[in-house]
Amino acid sequence: MFFDNQEKDKREQYQQFLEIVGSLSNLFSNSNSPYLYYRIAEKIFCRAFNANDLSRSDVSADAKKEALGIGLKTFLSNNNQTFQKIAEFNSSRGTYITLPPEELVQEVARLRNNRIDFTEKIHSLDQSIYHCVVRDKNRFKIFEESMDRINIEKITGVKRKKNSISFNDELHEYSFLLSKSTLTKRFKTTRCLFEFDVMILKDPLIELQKCLFKKDSLEFQKCLSKGDSFDFQGDVYQQTIFLPLYGKNKTVYKKSGLNQWNARGRKRDPDEVYIPVPRLIHINFPDFFPDRETSFELVFPDGEKVPAKICQEGGKALMTKSNRKLGKLILRDGLKLKEGELATYEKLQLLGIDSVRIDKINETTYEINFAKTNSYEAFFT
Repeated sequence: MFFDNQEKDKREQYQQFLEIVGSLSNLFSNSNSPYLYYRIAEKIFCRAFNANDLSRSDVSADAKKEALGIGLKTFLSNNNQTFQKIAEFNSSRGTYITLPPEELVQEVARLRNNRIDFTEKIHSLDQSIYHCVVRDKNRFKIFEESMDRINIEKITGVKRKKNSISFNDELHEYSFLLSKSTLTKRFKTTRCLFEFDVMILKDPLIELQKCLFKKDSLEFQKCLSKGDSFDFQGDVYQQTIFLPLYGKNKTVYKKSGLNQWNARGRKRDPDEVYIPVPRLIHINFPDFFPDRETSFELVFPDGEKVPAKICQEGGKALMTKSNRKLGKLILRDGLKLKEGELATYEKLQLLGIDSVRIDKINETTYEINFAKTNSYEAFFT
Protein backbone atom coordinates (compact mmCIF):
# COMPACT_ATOMS: atom_id res chain seq x y z
CA MET A 1 0.00 0.00 0.00
CA PHE A 2 2.64 2.52 1.04
CA PHE A 3 5.82 0.92 2.39
CA ASP A 4 6.48 -1.32 -0.62
CA ASN A 5 6.12 1.65 -2.98
CA GLN A 6 8.77 3.79 -1.29
CA GLU A 7 12.32 4.18 -2.53
CA LYS A 8 14.80 1.65 -1.20
CA ASP A 9 16.99 4.21 0.56
CA LYS A 10 13.97 5.65 2.40
CA ARG A 11 12.85 2.19 3.53
CA GLU A 12 16.40 1.47 4.74
CA GLN A 13 16.58 4.76 6.61
CA TYR A 14 13.22 4.02 8.23
CA GLN A 15 14.49 0.62 9.33
CA GLN A 16 17.67 2.12 10.75
CA PHE A 17 15.77 4.80 12.68
CA LEU A 18 13.53 2.13 14.19
CA GLU A 19 16.53 -0.05 15.04
CA ILE A 20 18.22 2.87 16.81
CA VAL A 21 15.18 3.63 18.95
CA GLY A 22 14.46 -0.05 19.56
CA SER A 23 18.04 -0.66 20.71
CA LEU A 24 17.43 1.75 23.62
CA SER A 25 14.46 -0.25 24.93
CA ASN A 26 16.12 -1.13 28.22
CA LEU A 27 15.86 2.54 29.19
CA PHE A 28 12.11 2.04 29.46
CA SER A 29 11.33 -1.66 29.77
CA ASN A 30 12.80 -5.05 30.64
CA SER A 31 10.83 -6.83 27.93
CA ASN A 32 12.52 -8.71 25.08
CA SER A 33 10.09 -6.94 22.71
CA PRO A 34 11.58 -3.60 21.63
CA TYR A 35 9.90 -0.53 23.10
CA LEU A 36 8.54 2.14 20.75
CA TYR A 37 6.63 5.15 22.05
CA TYR A 38 3.89 6.08 19.59
CA ARG A 39 4.93 9.73 19.32
CA ILE A 40 8.46 8.70 18.40
CA ALA A 41 7.07 6.27 15.82
CA GLU A 42 5.20 9.18 14.21
CA LYS A 43 8.32 11.35 14.08
CA ILE A 44 10.43 8.55 12.62
CA PHE A 45 7.89 7.80 9.91
CA CYS A 46 7.54 11.42 8.82
CA ARG A 47 11.30 12.02 8.86
CA ALA A 48 12.20 8.89 6.90
CA PHE A 49 9.53 9.26 4.21
CA ASN A 50 9.33 13.08 4.05
CA ALA A 51 5.67 12.90 5.04
CA ASN A 52 3.62 15.75 6.48
CA ASP A 53 3.08 15.32 10.21
CA LEU A 54 -0.64 15.62 11.05
CA SER A 55 -0.35 14.16 14.54
CA ARG A 56 -0.85 17.57 16.18
CA SER A 57 -4.07 18.17 14.25
CA ASP A 58 -6.38 15.75 16.08
CA VAL A 59 -7.71 14.12 12.91
CA SER A 60 -8.03 10.47 11.88
CA ALA A 61 -4.67 10.45 10.03
CA ASP A 62 -1.30 11.03 11.70
CA ALA A 63 0.62 11.68 8.49
CA LYS A 64 0.08 12.68 4.89
CA LYS A 65 2.12 11.73 1.85
CA GLU A 66 0.79 13.34 -1.31
CA ALA A 67 -2.91 12.35 -1.41
CA LEU A 68 -2.61 9.43 1.04
CA GLY A 69 -3.59 9.73 4.70
CA ILE A 70 -1.75 7.42 7.08
CA GLY A 71 -2.85 6.39 10.56
CA LEU A 72 0.29 5.34 12.46
CA LYS A 73 0.13 2.72 15.18
CA THR A 74 2.55 0.64 17.20
CA PHE A 75 1.61 -2.24 19.49
CA LEU A 76 2.74 -5.64 20.75
CA SER A 77 2.02 -8.59 18.48
CA ASN A 78 0.62 -10.85 21.22
CA ASN A 79 -1.56 -13.27 19.21
CA ASN A 80 -1.43 -11.14 16.02
CA GLN A 81 -5.07 -10.13 16.38
CA THR A 82 -5.30 -7.50 19.08
CA PHE A 83 -7.84 -4.72 19.57
CA GLN A 84 -6.36 -1.23 19.27
CA LYS A 85 -7.87 2.22 19.78
CA ILE A 86 -8.85 3.99 16.56
CA ALA A 87 -11.07 6.83 17.82
CA GLU A 88 -12.41 8.54 20.94
CA PHE A 89 -15.85 10.17 21.15
CA ASN A 90 -16.08 11.57 24.65
CA SER A 91 -17.16 15.01 23.42
CA SER A 92 -20.10 13.41 21.54
CA ARG A 93 -21.15 11.19 24.44
CA GLY A 94 -24.51 12.90 24.85
CA THR A 95 -25.63 11.87 21.37
CA TYR A 96 -25.40 8.12 21.95
CA ILE A 97 -25.01 7.11 25.59
CA THR A 98 -28.74 6.61 26.25
CA LEU A 99 -29.39 4.65 23.06
CA PRO A 100 -29.96 0.87 23.00
CA PRO A 101 -26.88 -1.12 21.87
CA GLU A 102 -27.87 -1.54 18.20
CA GLU A 103 -28.59 2.17 17.76
CA LEU A 104 -25.56 3.19 19.80
CA VAL A 105 -23.08 1.35 17.58
CA GLN A 106 -24.73 2.79 14.47
CA GLU A 107 -24.31 6.32 15.86
CA VAL A 108 -20.69 5.63 16.80
CA ALA A 109 -20.10 4.22 13.31
CA ARG A 110 -21.53 7.41 11.77
CA LEU A 111 -19.29 9.54 13.95
CA ARG A 112 -16.26 7.49 12.94
CA ASN A 113 -17.07 7.66 9.23
CA ASN A 114 -17.69 11.41 9.44
CA ARG A 115 -14.27 11.97 11.00
CA ILE A 116 -12.54 10.03 8.22
CA ASP A 117 -14.53 12.02 5.64
CA PHE A 118 -13.62 15.25 7.43
CA THR A 119 -9.90 14.42 7.52
CA GLU A 120 -9.77 13.43 3.88
CA LYS A 121 -11.73 16.50 2.81
CA ILE A 122 -9.73 19.17 4.62
CA HIS A 123 -6.36 17.60 3.79
CA SER A 124 -7.25 16.76 0.15
CA LEU A 125 -6.72 13.01 0.59
CA ASP A 126 -7.89 10.36 -1.86
CA GLN A 127 -7.73 7.52 0.66
CA SER A 128 -6.36 6.53 4.06
CA ILE A 129 -4.51 3.52 5.43
CA TYR A 130 -3.07 2.21 8.68
CA HIS A 131 0.69 1.73 8.90
CA CYS A 132 1.59 -0.37 11.95
CA VAL A 133 4.90 -1.19 13.59
CA VAL A 134 4.21 -4.43 15.42
CA ARG A 135 6.58 -5.27 18.27
CA ASP A 136 7.57 -8.93 18.63
CA LYS A 137 10.41 -10.74 20.41
CA ASN A 138 13.58 -8.85 19.37
CA ARG A 139 11.85 -7.82 16.15
CA PHE A 140 9.83 -5.11 14.46
CA LYS A 141 7.21 -6.07 11.87
CA ILE A 142 5.65 -3.67 9.36
CA PHE A 143 1.96 -4.14 8.62
CA GLU A 144 -0.49 -2.08 6.57
CA GLU A 145 -4.18 -2.17 5.78
CA SER A 146 -6.86 0.13 4.43
CA MET A 147 -8.55 2.54 6.85
CA ASP A 148 -12.04 1.35 5.99
CA ARG A 149 -15.17 3.18 6.95
CA ILE A 150 -17.60 1.13 8.98
CA ASN A 151 -20.30 -0.37 6.76
CA ILE A 152 -23.35 0.60 8.79
CA GLU A 153 -25.69 -1.48 6.63
CA LYS A 154 -23.65 -4.61 7.39
CA ILE A 155 -23.32 -4.24 11.16
CA THR A 156 -24.10 -7.53 12.90
CA GLY A 157 -23.18 -9.43 16.04
CA VAL A 158 -23.95 -6.57 18.43
CA LYS A 159 -23.20 -7.86 21.95
CA ARG A 160 -23.44 -5.78 25.11
CA LYS A 161 -21.08 -6.61 27.96
CA LYS A 162 -20.67 -4.78 31.25
CA ASN A 163 -18.40 -2.01 29.96
CA SER A 164 -18.31 -2.53 26.20
CA ILE A 165 -20.31 -3.35 23.09
CA SER A 166 -18.77 -5.53 20.38
CA PHE A 167 -19.90 -5.71 16.74
CA ASN A 168 -18.63 -6.34 13.22
CA ASP A 169 -19.41 -5.19 9.68
CA GLU A 170 -18.26 -8.29 7.72
CA LEU A 171 -14.84 -6.68 7.19
CA HIS A 172 -13.62 -5.92 10.71
CA GLU A 173 -14.40 -6.58 14.35
CA TYR A 174 -14.94 -3.62 16.66
CA SER A 175 -15.42 -3.02 20.37
CA PHE A 176 -16.72 0.22 21.85
CA LEU A 177 -15.55 0.87 25.41
CA LEU A 178 -18.40 2.68 27.14
CA SER A 179 -16.54 4.12 30.12
CA LYS A 180 -13.82 5.65 27.92
CA SER A 181 -15.98 6.45 24.88
CA THR A 182 -13.29 4.72 22.82
CA LEU A 183 -13.72 2.72 19.63
CA THR A 184 -11.25 -0.12 19.11
CA LYS A 185 -10.69 -2.36 16.10
CA ARG A 186 -9.12 -5.79 15.86
CA PHE A 187 -5.90 -5.70 13.83
CA LYS A 188 -5.01 -9.08 12.32
CA THR A 189 -1.29 -8.83 11.64
CA THR A 190 -0.29 -12.35 10.61
CA ARG A 191 0.80 -11.23 7.11
CA CYS A 192 3.42 -8.51 7.57
CA LEU A 193 5.09 -6.61 4.72
CA PHE A 194 8.57 -6.56 6.20
CA GLU A 195 10.31 -7.54 9.41
CA PHE A 196 13.77 -7.19 10.90
CA ASP A 197 15.71 -7.96 14.07
CA VAL A 198 16.41 -5.35 16.72
CA MET A 199 19.48 -5.64 18.92
CA ILE A 200 18.42 -4.39 22.34
CA LEU A 201 21.42 -2.92 24.15
CA LYS A 202 22.02 -4.39 27.58
CA ASP A 203 23.05 -1.04 29.06
CA PRO A 204 22.04 1.73 26.67
CA LEU A 205 23.25 4.52 28.97
CA ILE A 206 26.82 3.25 28.82
CA GLU A 207 26.65 2.86 25.05
CA LEU A 208 25.32 6.38 24.65
CA GLN A 209 28.03 7.68 26.94
CA LYS A 210 30.65 6.06 24.72
CA CYS A 211 29.14 7.61 21.59
CA LEU A 212 28.77 11.11 23.01
CA PHE A 213 31.92 11.55 25.06
CA LYS A 214 34.68 9.56 23.37
CA LYS A 215 37.44 11.56 21.70
CA ASP A 216 36.37 10.41 18.26
CA SER A 217 33.04 12.16 18.81
CA LEU A 218 34.79 15.54 18.95
CA GLU A 219 32.87 16.99 16.00
CA PHE A 220 29.57 16.07 17.60
CA GLN A 221 30.63 17.73 20.83
CA LYS A 222 31.64 20.86 18.93
CA CYS A 223 28.15 21.08 17.48
CA LEU A 224 26.64 20.75 20.94
CA SER A 225 28.94 23.40 22.37
CA LYS A 226 27.85 25.82 19.64
CA GLY A 227 24.24 25.28 20.57
CA ASP A 228 23.44 23.69 17.21
CA SER A 229 20.29 21.61 17.26
CA PHE A 230 19.53 18.39 15.46
CA ASP A 231 15.90 18.93 14.53
CA PHE A 232 14.50 15.42 14.22
CA GLN A 233 11.01 16.41 13.19
CA GLY A 234 11.83 19.42 11.09
CA ASP A 235 9.34 21.69 12.87
CA VAL A 236 10.05 25.37 12.40
CA TYR A 237 7.23 26.78 14.49
CA GLN A 238 8.15 29.90 16.44
CA GLN A 239 5.04 29.75 18.56
CA THR A 240 1.64 28.08 18.78
CA ILE A 241 -1.67 29.36 20.12
CA PHE A 242 -5.21 28.00 20.17
CA LEU A 243 -8.36 29.91 19.27
CA PRO A 244 -11.94 28.90 20.14
CA LEU A 245 -14.60 28.43 17.48
CA TYR A 246 -17.18 29.70 19.97
CA GLY A 247 -17.94 32.67 22.21
CA LYS A 248 -18.68 32.95 25.93
CA ASN A 249 -20.20 29.94 27.67
CA LYS A 250 -19.28 27.80 24.64
CA THR A 251 -21.95 29.45 22.52
CA VAL A 252 -21.68 29.80 18.75
CA TYR A 253 -23.56 33.05 18.26
CA LYS A 254 -26.22 33.19 15.56
CA LYS A 255 -24.97 36.37 13.87
CA SER A 256 -21.20 36.40 14.43
CA GLY A 257 -18.17 34.13 14.41
CA LEU A 258 -19.01 30.96 12.49
CA ASN A 259 -22.39 32.48 11.66
CA GLN A 260 -21.11 35.86 10.48
CA TRP A 261 -22.82 35.13 7.15
CA ASN A 262 -26.10 35.56 9.04
CA ALA A 263 -25.30 39.05 10.38
CA ARG A 264 -27.51 42.02 9.51
CA GLY A 265 -26.54 44.85 7.21
CA ARG A 266 -24.87 44.32 3.86
CA LYS A 267 -25.41 41.23 1.76
CA ARG A 268 -22.94 38.54 2.79
CA ASP A 269 -21.49 35.46 1.18
CA PRO A 270 -22.98 32.24 2.68
CA ASP A 271 -19.43 31.11 3.58
CA GLU A 272 -18.50 34.35 5.38
CA VAL A 273 -17.16 33.55 8.86
CA TYR A 274 -14.44 34.66 11.24
CA ILE A 275 -12.59 32.95 14.07
CA PRO A 276 -12.88 34.73 17.43
CA VAL A 277 -9.60 36.02 18.88
CA PRO A 278 -10.22 36.42 22.64
CA ARG A 279 -8.73 39.36 24.52
CA LEU A 280 -6.67 36.88 26.56
CA ILE A 281 -4.70 36.03 23.42
CA HIS A 282 -3.73 39.66 22.82
CA ILE A 283 -2.84 40.14 26.49
CA ASN A 284 -0.66 37.03 26.78
CA PHE A 285 0.72 36.97 23.23
CA PRO A 286 0.79 40.62 22.11
CA ASP A 287 3.34 40.00 19.35
CA PHE A 288 1.93 36.76 17.96
CA PHE A 289 -0.17 38.35 15.21
CA PRO A 290 0.80 41.47 13.23
CA ASP A 291 -1.27 44.66 13.66
CA ARG A 292 -4.63 45.13 11.97
CA GLU A 293 -3.08 46.98 9.02
CA THR A 294 -0.76 44.10 8.11
CA SER A 295 -1.89 41.01 6.22
CA PHE A 296 -0.18 37.63 6.46
CA GLU A 297 -0.28 34.25 4.74
CA LEU A 298 -2.48 31.58 6.31
CA VAL A 299 -1.67 28.03 5.22
CA PHE A 300 -4.68 25.69 5.29
CA PRO A 301 -4.56 21.92 5.96
CA ASP A 302 -4.79 21.17 2.22
CA GLY A 303 -1.71 23.32 1.60
CA GLU A 304 -3.49 26.32 0.04
CA LYS A 305 -2.11 29.70 1.10
CA VAL A 306 -4.64 32.48 1.64
CA PRO A 307 -4.15 36.16 2.64
CA ALA A 308 -5.53 36.81 6.14
CA LYS A 309 -5.73 39.62 8.69
CA ILE A 310 -6.70 40.39 12.26
CA CYS A 311 -9.85 42.52 11.99
CA GLN A 312 -12.60 44.36 13.89
CA GLU A 313 -12.36 46.51 16.99
CA GLY A 314 -9.89 45.16 19.52
CA GLY A 315 -8.56 42.69 16.94
CA LYS A 316 -11.28 40.24 17.93
CA ALA A 317 -11.53 38.42 14.59
CA LEU A 318 -9.26 36.33 12.38
CA MET A 319 -10.47 36.59 8.78
CA THR A 320 -9.24 35.53 5.38
CA LYS A 321 -9.32 38.00 2.51
CA SER A 322 -12.63 36.81 1.07
CA ASN A 323 -13.65 34.70 4.12
CA ARG A 324 -14.96 32.05 1.73
CA LYS A 325 -12.00 29.71 2.19
CA LEU A 326 -12.37 29.81 5.97
CA GLY A 327 -16.12 29.30 5.76
CA LYS A 328 -15.79 26.44 3.31
CA LEU A 329 -13.25 24.74 5.55
CA ILE A 330 -15.34 24.97 8.70
CA LEU A 331 -18.97 25.07 7.57
CA ARG A 332 -18.96 22.89 4.46
CA ASP A 333 -15.96 20.54 4.68
CA GLY A 334 -15.98 20.28 8.46
CA LEU A 335 -19.53 20.54 9.77
CA LYS A 336 -21.15 19.61 6.44
CA LEU A 337 -23.76 22.34 6.86
CA LYS A 338 -26.03 23.43 4.05
CA GLU A 339 -26.06 27.09 3.06
CA GLY A 340 -28.26 28.94 5.52
CA GLU A 341 -27.88 26.30 8.26
CA LEU A 342 -26.56 27.67 11.56
CA ALA A 343 -23.40 26.34 13.15
CA THR A 344 -23.80 25.33 16.80
CA TYR A 345 -21.48 24.13 19.54
CA GLU A 346 -23.31 20.79 19.56
CA LYS A 347 -22.44 20.28 15.89
CA LEU A 348 -18.78 21.00 16.63
CA GLN A 349 -18.87 18.32 19.32
CA LEU A 350 -19.99 15.71 16.82
CA LEU A 351 -16.62 16.16 15.09
CA GLY A 352 -14.75 16.25 18.38
CA ILE A 353 -13.42 19.77 17.72
CA ASP A 354 -14.15 23.21 19.10
CA SER A 355 -10.89 25.06 18.50
CA VAL A 356 -8.18 25.71 15.93
CA ARG A 357 -4.42 25.60 16.39
CA ILE A 358 -2.44 28.44 14.83
CA ASP A 359 1.27 27.84 14.28
CA LYS A 360 3.47 30.85 13.60
CA ILE A 361 6.06 29.85 11.00
CA ASN A 362 7.57 33.31 10.65
CA GLU A 363 6.43 36.93 10.77
CA THR A 364 4.41 36.61 7.56
CA THR A 365 3.31 32.95 7.50
CA TYR A 366 0.96 31.03 9.79
CA GLU A 367 -0.65 27.57 9.64
CA ILE A 368 -4.16 26.67 10.74
CA ASN A 369 -5.42 23.24 11.83
CA PHE A 370 -8.42 21.99 13.76
CA ALA A 371 -7.95 21.05 17.42
CA LYS A 372 -9.91 18.72 19.66
CA THR A 373 -12.60 19.76 22.11
CA ASN A 374 -11.38 21.91 25.03
CA SER A 375 -8.01 22.67 23.38
CA TYR A 376 -8.41 26.41 23.90
CA GLU A 377 -9.36 25.96 27.55
CA ALA A 378 -6.46 23.56 28.14
CA PHE A 379 -4.14 26.11 26.53
CA PHE A 380 -4.78 28.49 29.42
CA THR A 381 -4.69 25.96 32.28
